[in-house]
Amino acid sequence: MYRIGMSSCGFPLTEENFIKLAQSGISAIEISMAADKHASINFKEVKELSERYNIELWSYHLPFSPFSEIDVSSLNKELRDNAVKRYTDMIEKAADIGINKFIVHPSGEPIAAEEREERIKYSMQTLDHLAELAHRHGAVIAVEDLPRTCLGNTADEILRLISANDKLRVCFDTNHLLSDTNLNFIDKLGKKIITTHVSDYDFTNEKHWLPGEGSVDWTALYDALKNVGYNGVWLYELGLRPPKTLARSRDLTFDDFVCNANSIFNGMTPERVK
Repeated sequence: MYRIGMSSCGFPLTEENFIKLAQSGISAIEISMAADKHASINFKEVKELSERYNIELWSYHLPFSPFSEIDVSSLNKELRDNAVKRYTDMIEKAADIGINKFIVHPSGEPIAAEEREERIKYSMQTLDHLAELAHRHGAVIAVEDLPRTCLGNTADEILRLISANDKLRVCFDTNHLLSDTNLNFIDKLGKKIITTHVSDYDFTNEKHWLPGEGSVDWTALYDALKNVGYNGVWLYELGLRPPKTLARSRDLTFDDFVCNANSIFNGMTPERVK
């Protein structure tokens, strides 16, 4: 069984939530929030809370803004440079409080077919630079698989992107692959996967549903990760509130995620939250 983690994309980093995480048995978090909220993070306070409640600061999701200025594959050099400058500041601050994994989107979207090769070239150049920057701070860059026309929407394209630098690793998002399968992705990326974003979907678009609410075969996916030797955190990336694409009668709790994970770890189909 894996340790259970949560992305903070669906809740604020308050002491109340650190208490609830600890009480539920969740032992790790990824700092993740809207692009315009990162500047407000009190890194000293977050570190103190993590130590007080024994919640590991597992990873940090660098901000992305798919339709605007934060895109490491942008055809505009000034925008790429600005993204690197912004990421440099965050990596330095987060590494200073012990975070050593940084999640990066290899592109924004949409990407026209005639631009794809050039965008791949620029993304690889930027990822190479970020990999060396992170390494100087005792950390690694984990490139995330993405949906639709984004770069990294197949195992082969992720392999190509991370070939830019042998220090690059992978964040496996279980609800992003639309032009590939999760099992093929796990098989091809193997030990390059150092962290996860766990959620369910219907194979037609990303949904960020709770496992059991979509079409993923969770027993097969869990077994595949174990078989390639994945030893990181089983880290959920979805909000507590019901999404617009799915009806639930209530908000999720941290206990719901622990129950969901334990069902998967024990080879059972997770029960849906009504």
